[in-house]
Amino acid sequence: MTELLLCEQRDAVVILTLNLPEKRNPISDDEMVEALVTKLESLDRDPGVRAVILTGAGSAFSAGGDIKKMAAGVGLRDPLPAQTRRNYKTGIQRLPLMFEALEVPVIAAVNGPAIGAGCDLACMCDIRIAAESARFAESFVKIGIVPGDGGAWLLPRVIGFARASELALTGETIDARQALEWGLVSRVVPDSQLMETAQGIAQKIATNPPHAVRMTKRLLRQAHNATLAATLETSAAMQALAHATADHEEALRAMLERRAPEFKGT
Repeated sequence: MTELLLCEQRDAVVILTLNLPEKRNPISDDEMVEALVTKLESLDRDPGVRAVILTGAGSAFSAGGDIKKMAAGVGLRDPLPAQTRRNYKTGIQRLPLMFEALEVPVIAAVNGPAIGAGCDLACMCDIRIAAESARFAESFVKIGIVPGDGGAWLLPRVIGFARASELALTGETIDARQALEWGLVSRVVPDSQLMETAQGIAQKIATNPPHAVRMTKRLLRQAHNATLAATLETSAAMQALAHATADHEEALRAMLERRAPEFKGT
């Protein structure tokens, strides 16, 4: 059987690869959802993992749903609407909830088309880097359905309400350059440089004090929906924890001694 998710660790950085290239890496199947949730939750619990890169095997990042299964009435779709609702809640909707709870930073290295749920998967990540061949579409409306995986929540928070509405209501595809202009990705690089660039960013994250990195990510995520007052309260509590770490003391000493710090995650 094909291994749905490939995992490669390079020092403190883990590369996860969606591995159904012949189907363009759909993520709607329960098996792929389970593989992603299980692996990412495991990596999140590992203090030795400081950053994760998510990419796709073959020419696509992810085509989202499996259209052939959808047309055949299998997979998430069920003849009974109440069961379809349950399939979404116990299936693909686990992904955005899991990504929102993660503390380890995740970088999407978008190596090709990210369509429908594939676009939303990229939006679940903290940072998105696109190859020049990447394409993005919030294309659910094109097949007569809605973003059932959280896209209506995710996309406006990444690119703003008006542009998210344009993508979701037209279903049209944008290229990597337009994605950069709209803030959907932070960089566009030649295809041959995609993984090198993603790994470079991941390594820069990994060299920082790991507790501070994870708490900073948590603050950024919580601030999506919190008031300024609530964010300040959480920031003060996390700052008290950060000041008490040995890595903080090491960072101060290294700056004063004009040398590279050695962070140990303590």
